[in-house]
Amino acid sequence: MPTTYRSYVAVGDSFTEGMCDDLLPDGHYRGWADRVADALAAEVRGGGTGDGEGFRYANLAVRGKLIGQIHDEQLATATAMGADLVTLAGGLNDVLRPGCDLARVERLLGRCADGLRATGATVVLFTSTDPTRRMAGSARLLPAVLRMKAFVHELGQDEGVAVVDLFSAPCFDDRRLWGEDRLHLSPEGHRRVAEGVLEALGRPAAFDWRAPLPPAAPTGRAERLRADARWLGGHLGPWIGRRLTGRSSGDGRLPKRAELLPYPASGPVSASASASAPVSASGS
Repeated sequence: MPTTYRSYVAVGDSFTEGMCDDLLPDGHYRGWADRVADALAAEVRGGGTGDGEGFRYANLAVRGKLIGQIHDEQLATATAMGADLVTLAGGLNDVLRPGCDLARVERLLGRCADGLRATGATVVLFTSTDPTRRMAGSARLLPAVLRMKAFVHELGQDEGVAVVDLFSAPCFDDRRLWGEDRLHLSPEGHRRVAEGVLEALGRPAAFDWRAPLPPAAPTGRAERLRADARWLGGHLGPWIGRRLTGRSSGDGRLPKRAELLPYPASGPVSASASASAPVSASGS
């Protein structure tokens, strides 16, 4: 029988915050981590332990954070919470920046993983998807992405550490798994990552999260050009502007769940039950 987790802390950046997933009533994005919390909370309720404590969940992730900020701003808080389960994702924002010191990224990511594992928690890590298969001009990132992938798998050899290997899932080449900004997951992408986490934790598969989507209807050249123009003006331009001025989308933003508090499942109780609209059939 898989371990029953009664508390869960999510640590990281926009990937873990849930950017571009469905919006919750409080204005926050849902995200794969909330979907995992829904499923684990349902297990605790179904267990009928009756001790009144239930399931607790915190999400400390904030968009735009570099691995140094995750280490300095989230690690101590997460370790002090003493949760049974922690997910840790970080470093990709560093890799996206020219002149990234990969040795430093590895050192800090390793410190985070070691510190969390020392509390007795199960720690889940992630490899990045392969950006070169879906984003033009991203070939320069591949050596760093591959090096980080190897490092994460090395950390995954330690007892109590599990790895969700997104790099080796070609379904993430499909643009329908990505939001309009092309950097963050769509609701369907979040649904699949959540299922990957549950699989890594030994849960029986509710569906094949690595499976390709149904074939997409072809899109015309004019439609693709309009989409590119929206992306350039609405996403790439502002992103470049923040880089040039040293700002981040997460500046001044607090985590959406800063405390390890009781978490009743609200909405779907399984990662396989998506609250999103059907996946668009636009080009992949």
